[in-house]
Parts: sequence; C-alpha cells; structure tokens
Amino acid sequence: MSLSRRRFLSHAAAVSAAFGALPLLSARAQAKAAGYLNQVAGFGPLETDPNGLFDLPAGFDYVTLSETGEPMDDGLIVPGDHDGMACFPGLEDGQVILVRNHEMSPDEADKSAFGEDGERLSAIDAGKLYDHEDGALTHLGGTTTIHVDLASRRVVRQFLSLGGTERNCAGGPTPWGSWITCEESLTQAGPGYGARDHGYAFEVPAQATELMRAEPLTAMGRFNREACATDPRTSIVYQTEDARPSLITRFIPNVPGQLHEGGRLQALMISGQPGLNTNNWDAHAQTVAVGETLAVEWIDVVDGHNPNNDLASRMVDAGAANFTRGEGMWFGDNEVFFCCTDGGPEHIGQIWRYRPSPLEGQDGETAQPGELTLLVQTTDERVLEKCDNITVAPWGDLVVVEDGDNEQFIRGITPDGRVYTIGRNAASDVEGEYSEITGPCFSPDGSTLFFNVQNGPGRTFAVKGLWATRSLADA
Repeated sequence: MSLSRRRFLSHAAAVSAAFGALPLLSARAQAKAAGYLNQVAGFGPLETDPNGLFDLPAGFDYVTLSETGEPMDDGLIVPGDHDGMACFPGLEDGQVILVRNHEMSPDEADKSAFGEDGERLSAIDAGKLYDHEDGALTHLGGTTTIHVDLASRRVVRQFLSLGGTERNCAGGPTPWGSWITCEESLTQAGPGYGARDHGYAFEVPAQATELMRAEPLTAMGRFNREACATDPRTSIVYQTEDARPSLITRFIPNVPGQLHEGGRLQALMISGQPGLNTNNWDAHAQTVAVGETLAVEWIDVVDGHNPNNDLASRMVDAGAANFTRGEGMWFGDNEVFFCCTDGGPEHIGQIWRYRPSPLEGQDGETAQPGELTLLVQTTDERVLEKCDNITVAPWGDLVVVEDGDNEQFIRGITPDGRVYTIGRNAASDVEGEYSEITGPCFSPDGSTLFFNVQNGPGRTFAVKGLWATRSLADA
C-alpha cells in the first residue's frame, strides 16, 4: 500500500469520522484504569494475554519466533538484545525476510551467537567479522537474517548476516533492498577494546544468504549512532544520534544507491537560529512549539571520523541544531519522522517531521528550504513515554515503541498528533522490570506487524489482526 501523504491525510479524516460514533469516553476510562490513556479510540482497549507475554486489543493475535538461545541454520545460536529491524520481500512466494539488529556489548558472552566461550566460531569464516582477532576481544553485535513463512508466521531459515560490530541499535531500510545497521558506540581501537574503531554504519543486503563481510560506511560519519532513513528519490540518508547533544545529519552519496562510493556529510541547522537547543526541557521557555514549522539549512560536517568523540558539540558550536537523544527514524512519502526520546518538559519524548526541499542537496536548495516540524511532545507518560523506534503504518499513522521507565507500550499516532495504544509488554523479569520494545515494521503486504521485546529473553513477535479498521478510506 502506498504511504502517500494524501492517503496519510485522507485516512485520518475517514478514521476520525468513523470512530466519532464509538463510546470513546468509555474506552478512554477503561484505558486509563489499565495504566495507559488513549487520545483517540484506535483499536480499542487491551486484553490481558493469558500467556503473560504481550497484551493486544480484541481481534489481534501474535506468534513468537527467533528467541535468544535457539539454534540457527548456520551452526550459531540466536544472539540476544534484539533491536532495530525491517521487513523485506522474501526469496520465495509467501515468504518475507527480516533483518534484525542485536545491541550486544563485548561483555555479554552469555547471549553471544558464538556461544559463551566462543565454541561455535569455527562454524563461520571469522575473517568476515568486523573486529575480531584470535585470542582477543570478540565484538558480539551484528545482524541476523530471518526468512519467515508469512501465512504460518514460522521461521524457515535464520543465520548471522553481519558480525564483529558493537551495540547495533537501530538503522533503516534502503529503497534498493538493504538494511543499514548502526553501531551505538564510540569505542576506539586500543588494548582491551579491539583492533578497530566503532560507531559506524554497515550495509546488509536483505537477500544475502550467508554472513557478509563487514565493511564500514566510513564517509557517513562515526558517532553514537541510532537510526537512519533513506529518500528513494535522491538516495540521501538521514541519520539520528543517541547522545546529548545530538545531531540530525544527512549523507548525500556520490553515486545514488552506492553508499560505499563516498559522499558528503552535513548537519541540520535551523535557519536564522544557529545552535538552537530543541529539547524544550524548560516548561517556561519552550524554544519550539508543538506544531511549529522551521526552515532548515545544512552545514558541512568537519572531520566526520570524530577522532576525539566530540562531533556533536563541535557542530553545535558551528551552528547545527542541538537535539536530545535522537532515536528511531523512518521515511514516509517525502517525509522523515524521527524521535527524541527524552525531549520535552517532562523528558519523556518528542516526535519530529522533516520535509525535504524540492531541491534537497542541490544548488538552489536554500531558496526552497526543507521544513522541520515538532509533531508530538508528550507530557503524560500514560499517553506516550520515551518513544524509541518508529515506523509508518500501511494506513498512514505512525507506529512507535517505547523504552521507558515503567511498562512498555506500542503506540499509534495519527497525522494530527493524537496517540492511541496498540499493545503492551506483559512480561517482566525477576526484578519487575519490563524490557523495551524494538524494531517495529510491517510486512510488505501490510498484514503483519513484526517487533521485538529486547530481553527476558529476546523475542520477535508477529502480530496479525484488524489493521484494516484503521484504513477506512479504502472502503
């Protein structure tokens, strides 16, 4: 289904009208009592999962797949810390492909794909790993690729597709069918830390059938990475950074669709307001109002390899906008959406939209600048708390998952910024903590929402249900 802005808006109008007759106040009262608060009816109240894993509304069901510790087809085991993810068309009819990140640190050998003592390393060509030396520290991050039969929601095949990296947090799909995986790390080479610097992006073709040789996309910069989104018209890659301060950057490739051929790295700046702090932490001195749209400029990044781990502060001093903990990012139809997980006066989240210039990255861009809008700034944790990964749903709403301090929810957000609840992680660990939810993405046909619960153990969920009730404009 096309994710066009026209459909985004027309669906919102149809859904708003259709749900206007529902007993919204009753639904809100039920939701509030359940620990969450809907601003629009959405799919209805959550029902308690008898298995104690994940609560969903009536008419929805899940299957779990690819759990930490399971054997994989390459002789390794499913690693832990499931994180960012995207879904692609499969190699066979009726199948889809998930490429999934693993936010693994070197000290998490108990959740390693190679076994706690590295006993399974011999099953692969270790020379393809990014940072690995015999007898030295093994970096445990990377990606797994999972082939799924969509009808049964069962794994057909799964294997390690990238390895030897560190804390692969989020990333983003490309229009040419690959996954860009991003290291949330500033680790530099040295004794006890590995042989290579970390903080880079790597590209994994979705249709790869075995472990890929890990080659960093060095021209895209080195920083505490989170996510990225690629414009299919221009091949420009937009990037977030999970730090304070943090930048929004864009990478203009020298050759469209060929990121390894180098390009130009730039940071977002608000026109006429160099170094603007957008975090809005002071409730009495908001620098950007919800719904406000700002004209944007882009300035060249100096020394993007970041040898002193000070890239963001240097660029803010040079005029770049100062964001706080940029996290999930996704491309809609000529719109880039991204989250700042602790923005706003309550430090519980902002969602931004960037609309590129008609001349994005070209001469004349400054005459028709791109525009940045603050769409959502939450002040009630029952509505939305610490938005993290994000995607665009087939019906045009945003779907956002949380990494908060309390229970973790999946939320839907309408084009006018109203929030509703889609699901809740019902499984807590022995200390009563709820794992964050990660990696939301839809199958190409729109029938299935995939996402992860990162730990306890890490699991991938595949949810089917009444998604069409949010697509009434098609009726």
